[in-house]
Amino acid sequence: MKNKTGVTRLLEIAGEKRGLMIVSGLLSSLSAVCMLVPYASVYFILKELLEHAASPDLVDGAKMIRLGVIALTGLAVGLVTMYAGGMVSHIAAFRILYGLRVKLSGHIGKLPLGWLNDKSTGAVKKTLEQNVEKVEMFIAHHLPDLVHVTVTTVLMIAVMFTLNVWLALACFVPIVLAFAVQIALISGPKTKENLKLCHDSLEQMNASAVQYVRGMPAVKVFGQTVHSFRQFYQDMINYRDYGVKLTDQFQHGSLIFKVILGSLAAFVLPVGVLLLSRDPGSVAFASVLLFFLVMAPGISTPMFKIMFLAETLRDINEGVQRIDRILAEGQVREPERPRRPTSFDVSFDHVYFSYGTDPSDRDALADISFTARQGEVTAFVGPSGAGKSTIANLVPRFWNVNTGAIRIGDVDIRKIATPDLMNTVAFVFQESFLFYDTVYNNIAVGRPDASPEEVYAAAKAAQCHVFIDETLPFGYDTLIGEGGVYLSGGEEQRISVARAILKNAPILVLDEATAFADPENEYEMQLALKALMKNKTVIVIAHRLSTIRDAEQILVMESGRIVERGRHEALISADGLYGRMWRSYRHATQWHLGKGGAENDHEHAAQHYGG
Repeated sequence: MKNKTGVTRLLEIAGEKRGLMIVSGLLSSLSAVCMLVPYASVYFILKELLEHAASPDLVDGAKMIRLGVIALTGLAVGLVTMYAGGMVSHIAAFRILYGLRVKLSGHIGKLPLGWLNDKSTGAVKKTLEQNVEKVEMFIAHHLPDLVHVTVTTVLMIAVMFTLNVWLALACFVPIVLAFAVQIALISGPKTKENLKLCHDSLEQMNASAVQYVRGMPAVKVFGQTVHSFRQFYQDMINYRDYGVKLTDQFQHGSLIFKVILGSLAAFVLPVGVLLLSRDPGSVAFASVLLFFLVMAPGISTPMFKIMFLAETLRDINEGVQRIDRILAEGQVREPERPRRPTSFDVSFDHVYFSYGTDPSDRDALADISFTARQGEVTAFVGPSGAGKSTIANLVPRFWNVNTGAIRIGDVDIRKIATPDLMNTVAFVFQESFLFYDTVYNNIAVGRPDASPEEVYAAAKAAQCHVFIDETLPFGYDTLIGEGGVYLSGGEEQRISVARAILKNAPILVLDEATAFADPENEYEMQLALKALMKNKTVIVIAHRLSTIRDAEQILVMESGRIVERGRHEALISADGLYGRMWRSYRHATQWHLGKGGAENDHEHAAQHYGG
């Protein structure tokens, strides 16, 4: 079955509120009919005047008044029904807008993190905001207009052909030619290609803008400008060039279209004069010709609206395709019969994993096997890019492994429902993410149903209660981020530790949880983490080797493989990669600034690495 696209797909999305859309369409149709009543009244008034032009005293005054009242009533009813139709369509649009955003957000939340890594923040933001807003704009404004204009045009053309076929053809044929020119331009493959390039360049510009804003400190420190931030500058130039190219492609066709529609009377008048010359005394035909001369310019208005809506639908179609691309992405599959583990050892069984989908992509992890036992600390160390964080991210199934299996207890994590898996694992990342919300709510994310006493206890255990209570202007009610205060890296990390303490999950993953702690608070945080880790399965990504000396198991990684494993003393004695890293780490802790100090330390470091 062929997937729906364009307006069909858009109406399918809008069909979630089909009843409201039907009511809006009926009201818009009624409005269109009523808005034509004044034109009909004007025609009958003109006809009455022309028929009694020789004897004005014979004009039926009462009839003229009735026609005037009918015209006014038709206009009033048309305006009221137009307003009512617009209100109904807005209600439908905002409900659909809400539902679509919730649907997209929920879908993105269930996608593997690999999809998010491949997409820029700006591109996703554009789809969630601008493309969805265009759907709302169409349903709230353009769809009622489309119904109104279509009904108006069909009725006017039907009336014209009823009154006089030749005059109607003189009016209708130029309209068909004008639309043919525009449709040929809009539906051409070159137009579709340029439109796609224009949307792609807009997405890329949004992504670069986000990166530019985030990198503003570096831009300022190094005295750079937007011109020297080459990617952002080039993306703006590309969007400008594609926009101008698309506009140039339409300028001649749009000019022809506007000239023809604006000159319908010029096509009607010669035909009317020719027909009138055959029967100069026909008052009936004279009134019909007068009606066409009045209505010809009037019919151009709905024609312009139809063309504008067609151009808008072209943009909306591109946006709907981008929405559907996200909805078509495969989510992390949920098990048909989910299981729950009864014990919380974490085991990797010959796991292979790569971030790309191409079979030729390099493995980020190759043949990883180990067991992290409950109540013990398993630490991962190794050079940058060795695969330590990848292992941590695979435990909560942020990605699926290529081959092999990861188990919690005796249950494959692919057999555990996502909510249960998320409740089983707590994470403390090296780079903490805090929401634009209060400090209290940021901690309560760990367990939303926790009591205030439990939140405060978690903050105290994470050694952040003092700075929250004494230094923040509103304590736990202080807003973080835009419109509030900004915390230091160490403060943010302690908030994240408080979240994990509050969550109290049986499996704990720490990505150097004390990386930003100052010496004064590091000892207290170590005590807090020790209490947090009690009876839990703990996986630690270690950068400071001194923090994992007492770990029951240390796994040394290099190039996506485990090259050494054991306790601290045994690994030191083996004098392998871990031994070299330990000596370098000890030497780094003794490094100091001073005259000649840096040079001597550089020589010692070179000796350690064989330089």
